[in-house]
Amino acid sequence: MLSRLSQTLVPAIGRLTVTVDAVHTGATAPGGAGAQGAVVPPGSILAANHTSLADPAIVLAALRRLGVRPVVMAAAGLWRIPLLGRALAREGHIPVHRHDRRAAQALDLAAAALEEGRPVLIYAEGGLPLRKDAAEAAPVTFRSGLARLAERTGAPVVPVGQAGARRVTSGNAAKQLAGLVTAPVRRPDLHVHVGAPLTLTGDRAVRTAQAYGAVTDAWRTAAAHLGEPAALAA
Repeated sequence: MLSRLSQTLVPAIGRLTVTVDAVHTGATAPGGAGAQGAVVPPGSILAANHTSLADPAIVLAALRRLGVRPVVMAAAGLWRIPLLGRALAREGHIPVHRHDRRAAQALDLAAAALEEGRPVLIYAEGGLPLRKDAAEAAPVTFRSGLARLAERTGAPVVPVGQAGARRVTSGNAAKQLAGLVTAPVRRPDLHVHVGAPLTLTGDRAVRTAQAYGAVTDAWRTAAAHLGEPAALAA
């Protein structure tokens, strides 16, 4: 349901384009053309950068174009929202209880989903940036959950970089609401880039750094596609 809903709503709020690393298909594939089934190996960890409340929908819409419907690890508070919480539970998405003894359960559930061959989408930064502007910036430091999950399961990591979501929603609550309301008129450009799968190696710190570097590269590709100064200057 989340993937279908995202695919319906995202085109109404912006112009989404998707590219795939050339390793997947022999050529970069705008919109994922011809890439279905070749982008994300079964049982992969999808690691995406997190910049806005809007970017999960944008990433899910992009992945659906590629035939990928992941299990999403998301803040547990979403499960308290009527209707949405029931839908998330029904579809097997994974609540993450931050700063809680139940936090470890999220990795258990993610490992089980990976063993079933389902892709799992994780936001390793662990939260949204505190910046108020709409500009792009590189991901912040990753937490260790991604590396621990990869170490435990041996699953490959597919880096996903998204840019443009802050053009939809960013800033304080009033600005975010205004951005969402005006987005269908402004139709900002949005871009998602899916990098090549990689296998993390080394100790936990090294694995975390490898994943961070790959996601940052994917973000840089996406942001450069939109002409974002932060990516062009890097």
